[in-house]
Amino acid sequence: MIDASGLVVGRAASLIAQRLLAGESIVVIYAERAVVTGSRASVLEIYRANRARGSVRSGPHFPRNPDRIFRRAVRGMVPHLKSRGKAAFHRLTVYIGCPEPYAKVSASSLPDAQAKPTLRSPLTLEEVSRLLGARV
Repeated sequence: MIDASGLVVGRAASLIAQRLLAGESIVVIYAERAVVTGSRASVLEIYRANRARGSVRSGPHFPRNPDRIFRRAVRGMVPHLKSRGKAAFHRLTVYIGCPEPYAKVSASSLPDAQAKPTLRSPLTLEEVSRLLGARV
C-alpha cells in the first residue's frame, strides 16, 4: 500500500509500474494529494488539450478525476495492450482518500518520487481535476 501524498505523479507512476510488472499488487491511497510539476499555466494547458483531443465516440478518453488521472499515468508506463501488462495493470487499485478497509494499515511512501521543495506551491491532482470540471 502506497500513500501518494506529496509524490510527483510521473516518478511515482514509473516506480509503481516497475513493481506491478514484477508481480506485486499495489493499492494507492490519497491520489488527490499527488503533485504535478511545472508551471500552473502549462500543466493546465496540457491537461485541457488532452481532454479536448479526439472525439466522444472513438476517444482517446482522458479522465478528470484524480484517481483516474493517476491510474492513466501508470497505464502509460505499462505495456497495457499485451497480456503481461494487462495482468499487471489489473493488480493496481487507486483511491481518493483512504477507504475504511485500509484505514488501520500502515502505508509506505516512495522516497525517490518525493517532490522537492520549491518557491511556488505545488499543483495537486485535486486542483487539476477541479479545474477540469470534476466534482472532488
